[in-house]
Amino acid sequence: MEKVVERFLKYISYDTQSEVDQDIIPSTKKQFALANYIVEELKQIGMQDVSIDENAYVMATLPANIDKKLPTIGFIAHMDTSPDFSGTDVNPQIVKNYQGQDLVLLEEENIVLSPEYFPELLLYKGQDLITTDGTTLLGADDKAGIAEIVSAMEELISDDNIKHGPIRIGFTPDEEVGRGADLFDVKKFGADWAYTMDGSEIGELEYENFNAAGAKVIFKGKIVHPGYAKNKMINSMTRAAEFVLRLPQDETPETTDGYEGFFHLMGMNGSVEQTTLNYIVRDHDMVLFNERKQRMINFVADFNKKYGDDSVELNMTDQYYNMREKVEPVMHIVDVAEQAMKNLGIAPNVKAIRGGTDGSRLSYMGLPCPNIFAGGHNFHGRYEFLPIPSLIKAKDVIKEIVRLVAV
Repeated sequence: MEKVVERFLKYISYDTQSEVDQDIIPSTKKQFALANYIVEELKQIGMQDVSIDENAYVMATLPANIDKKLPTIGFIAHMDTSPDFSGTDVNPQIVKNYQGQDLVLLEEENIVLSPEYFPELLLYKGQDLITTDGTTLLGADDKAGIAEIVSAMEELISDDNIKHGPIRIGFTPDEEVGRGADLFDVKKFGADWAYTMDGSEIGELEYENFNAAGAKVIFKGKIVHPGYAKNKMINSMTRAAEFVLRLPQDETPETTDGYEGFFHLMGMNGSVEQTTLNYIVRDHDMVLFNERKQRMINFVADFNKKYGDDSVELNMTDQYYNMREKVEPVMHIVDVAEQAMKNLGIAPNVKAIRGGTDGSRLSYMGLPCPNIFAGGHNFHGRYEFLPIPSLIKAKDVIKEIVRLVAV
C-alpha cells in the first residue's frame, strides 16, 4: 500500500470533529491528539523547526537543498472534521477496481453510495476507492490534504534529486467552524505564498471563493395557555416560518450553482417564546453580497413594522471575503500550480469555490493562498469517498510545484 494511503488511514482514526459557538481554539481538545501525533511524525521524517502552540497550530520547515535564492512556499491543511456528521470510530472501506456499481455502505439502514445519485463515481471506474461504512463521515476533508503534504515532504527528504527552495507546512484546527485562520501566525509561518490542499475532485484549482456572512435571526413570542390564547399568544415559531418562506426559495444551496449566491438556513431552534434561525449568506460578487445582506436587514425591518412590536432581532457578522482580490496581483502562484498539474497529466479545472477555506482568510492576512484539490467527494457526510489515485496525484502536485519554482 502506498505510504500516503497508510498515512491517511491512520489520520482518520483520530476523531477531530470541531464544534460551533465555542470561545476557545481549538473548539475541541481532541484535536490535540492528532496534532501531537503529526508533530512526532514530522520529527521522525526529518522536518526542521517542528512546532505546536497552545492552540494546536502545527508548523514545520523543509530547508532548501539548492544554493539559490528562492521564495519560501507554504502548504496548509486543516485537522478538524465537520460538526455536520459524526467523525467518531471511522471505519473506512477500500473498494478495489470499482466498476460503476452501487456500493452498499450500511445494509441494515439501506445506505447506498450509488452512481445514479452521485454520477461523479463513474469518473473513477477501474480505480480503488476509500468509502465510509455508512455510519460516519470519512475525513478526507481535510486529512487527505495532511497526508498528501506530509508524504510529499517525506519523499522530498529522501530524494535529493528534486531541487527545491525552502518549504513551510502548517496544519490548523477549527477550519470547519470558520476559525482556522483566527490565530494563524503569518509572520512566524514566513512563506511568500502558500496553497491549501483542501479542494475536492482531482484537477481543482481555485483562487476565488464566496464572500461570507453569518446571520442569527431571533423571534420573540409570548406564551399563554392555548385554551385562553386568542389575541394574546404570539407564536415565535410561526413568525420564524413566515420569515423562512419570505426569503427567495430559488436562492438556496440546493437550487444554485457556479457563481450564484444564496441564503442557507443552517439550523433552527424554537418554542412559542423564542425561535432562532441560523443562516449563512454567500455571494462571489461583493456588490451582490452587500445587496443580499441588505435584503435580510430589510426583511427584519418589514417584520417589525408589520407586527409593530420589535420582536425580531438580527445579528449578522461578516466571516470572510473573496480571495481573488488578493491573489490576482500575484497570479504566477496560480500559474505554477496549473503547470504542475499539466506536467503530471492532470487536466486543471480552474474554478470558483462555492464555500471558503483557510486560504481565503490567510490571503487577507498577507499570505496569498490558492486552493488545490485533495481528491475527496461528498464531504461532511456518510457518502464521502476518496479515489486513491487522486490522493497520490495531489501528493505529486506538491512535489512538482516546488520543483518548478526552483527551475
